[in-house]
Amino acid sequence: MRIGIVNDVMLATAALRRVVAATPGHETAWTAATGAEAVQRAAADPVDLILMDLIMPQMDGVEATRRIMKQSPCAILVVTSTVTGHLDMVYEAMSLGALDAIQTPVLGLSGNIDGAAALQDKLAIIAKLIGRNGRAPRVNGAAAVTALTEEAPLVAIGASTGGPQAVSEILQALPADLPASVVIVQHVDEHFATGLAEWLSRRCARRVLPARQGDRLGAGKIFIAAGPDHLVIESNGRLGYTPEPKESSYKPSVDAFFMSAARRRGMRGCAILLTGMGRDGADGLLTLRKAGFHTIAQDQKTSVVWGMPKAAAEIGAAVDVLPLPAIGARALRAIKELHP
Repeated sequence: MRIGIVNDVMLATAALRRVVAATPGHETAWTAATGAEAVQRAAADPVDLILMDLIMPQMDGVEATRRIMKQSPCAILVVTSTVTGHLDMVYEAMSLGALDAIQTPVLGLSGNIDGAAALQDKLAIIAKLIGRNGRAPRVNGAAAVTALTEEAPLVAIGASTGGPQAVSEILQALPADLPASVVIVQHVDEHFATGLAEWLSRRCARRVLPARQGDRLGAGKIFIAAGPDHLVIESNGRLGYTPEPKESSYKPSVDAFFMSAARRRGMRGCAILLTGMGRDGADGLLTLRKAGFHTIAQDQKTSVVWGMPKAAAEIGAAVDVLPLPAIGARALRAIKELHP
């Protein structure tokens, strides 16, 4: 990939250049010290990926992300050392089109770069998403169905690029006494997932919990994937994490969670696939539709990136393809039809 680096700290830029140079198949195309300069360079010399800092003079990374996604859209990864006290900026940038966020690698006294491996892992994931036309490996949906369940209905939500804001709007449309559990799988680094749960809690005035191993689903509960592996519903009906499928382009995988829900025989509810790059969740949504779930995909007009929901629409996975403002109400109606 050709990569643009946006950071006003010379040492940080140097560290990022070294990480890119040490990663086969990637090169630094240009660097920028301000958001305004990044907007200009992105338009003049389009790249595959931009590593975007947040706090910069003249124009911050949030505004730069907004302008780039509007004028010269490309993959953007927020890379910042200013996480504490600025989490809202991280999720705002992700709502505007940034794929994910990671802490800036640090050049150590010994010459080693702390955090280099984590960034290289992110580069590999993004290269898969954009280098294979967004076609992630398919997840096997043929596993055995678990026992019949009388659990509360489930609202399963999958999202990626632009997802935080979209998820927030849907949660705001669902009442506090919703007779269903809600589980969100958002493509986000595990280190930012707990902060995202807090951010969503403030936005929807309801408690969004980071999902932990062994958590029990229940009406009115809202969970978000927050581990290093894939969030799934295990055979005992509780939430858990698994490294499988290892070949999945993203952790957590929307497909992995959707498939696990489909294996809970008798479980019903509504599954929603929102804005995002690639096709994660499309196959899982189709499997859930076949299992009796009402399935919804976000439409092109209201998606920041119409990749994942488009893939779902193309294979007939979505009963409804709707604009974002209509999805929450439709999901609520689907749940009420199960619990009149």
